[in-house]
Amino acid sequence: REKEETDLKAPETRSRCSPLPISSHPHIAVSRSMDIPDLDVSGGSETRISSASSAEKPDLESLVEKHAGSKRPREEATRCSGSGCRKRVGLIGFRCRCGDLFCSEHRYSDRHDCNYDYKKAGREAISKENPVIKACKLVKI
Repeated sequence: REKEETDLKAPETRSRCSPLPISSHPHIAVSRSMDIPDLDVSGGSETRISSASSAEKPDLESLVEKHAGSKRPREEATRCSGSGCRKRVGLIGFRCRCGDLFCSEHRYSDRHDCNYDYKKAGREAISKENPVIKACKLVKI
């Protein structure tokens, strides 16, 4: 039984000095770049490290700015938008196709003043799914 368990375990291929995979999340990437100490003492490699980190900083800053600007105001996201209800919805809110957040009572389009055109969206979806096919013209003899 012990032999079976050891066969199922994945072998460790990483050494202590191997770099960690780069994260796509900007906050993690920023913290990783700040936490890594310079281990190499030679002058040539330090200049390489500093030039690489200076090249990465503008990219990280722009990513942080993008994510910071995309946040919505907190009150809009936690209150129902329908007909003066203003009920707190929290995590159980329903987002309508018109883009607003509603409580369970106002989530249907007939319960709030929804400005989303369902007929137009349906027509566009059908026209995209079923393109018009025209037959070739026949030459009369």
